[in-house]
Amino acid sequence: MSEHVEPEGAGTSGSAAVTPADAADAARLVAFGLQPKLLPARDQEYADLLRRHREDPAFARLADAVAAGLGLIVLEVSPRAGMAVTAAEDSVFAVRMGDYARRTAADSGDRFLHGLAHLAVAAMAFPRPEDLADDGYIGRVTVNGVDAFVRQACRRLEERAAEQGENTDPATDAPGLEAAWRIWVRRSATGATKDARRLAGSTTGIVGKAVAFLTDSGFLQRTGDDNGGTYRTTARYQLQVRDMAGSAAMAELLELGVVPVTDGTPTLLPPEGGDDLELVADAGLPFHSA
Repeated sequence: MSEHVEPEGAGTSGSAAVTPADAADAARLVAFGLQPKLLPARDQEYADLLRRHREDPAFARLADAVAAGLGLIVLEVSPRAGMAVTAAEDSVFAVRMGDYARRTAADSGDRFLHGLAHLAVAAMAFPRPEDLADDGYIGRVTVNGVDAFVRQACRRLEERAAEQGENTDPATDAPGLEAAWRIWVRRSATGATKDARRLAGSTTGIVGKAVAFLTDSGFLQRTGDDNGGTYRTTARYQLQVRDMAGSAAMAELLELGVVPVTDGTPTLLPPEGGDDLELVADAGLPFHSA
């Protein structure tokens, strides 16, 4: 069996052969990248491997190839984000909606609402293109703020549907035909307990599960308990949102005109144009484990 592998271009560039130890280091770097809560600043080996990736092109190619072989897409390799990776749709690391439902104890029948919650969190965290492009920008959201934003959007879209004579009361036995916003606006915000505790199936409960999942995945950091829970974004989440920012659902939600404020409370601006917006039921956010 061969003692080493030759990286692409090694024979012409004059770089040294890649040894099994190099391959092990590359795999180790990818393994660090699959631990989203691990910060390079707190792990010297991780920081050293990141520096090697930056300074050694052959090692960088090898590490990127290892990631690709695992079905991972490298979003960025830097001291601020570490080796930030996201799972391709066919990757073993991709989290399907059914997996998400099991991990969050969510009702899989509410998948439209959970997808809308994730879209709303992303839109509120980075409402402007310049926010998403600025590596130093930190977004802030609250559970109650996200729910309030979606409900305001629901009211606007329901008013437009009524003005245009569209059916705003679809058959109750065919919920799959309803737009996600129609389902959301009918759902209780907190539930029916005497002390108004947040029930899992309420809209704030759904948002709470979404932000808890994002926190466990290293995308958000909890900063307090006000307004149902306050959170700040991480570099990894910014990279993840950049990756999905071109989706039609994200674009439609952003076009509603969200104005961010420091406590995560939303404000909707009057639309500038006459384009009608609709949040479709299948407009979900792809879920990834990394």
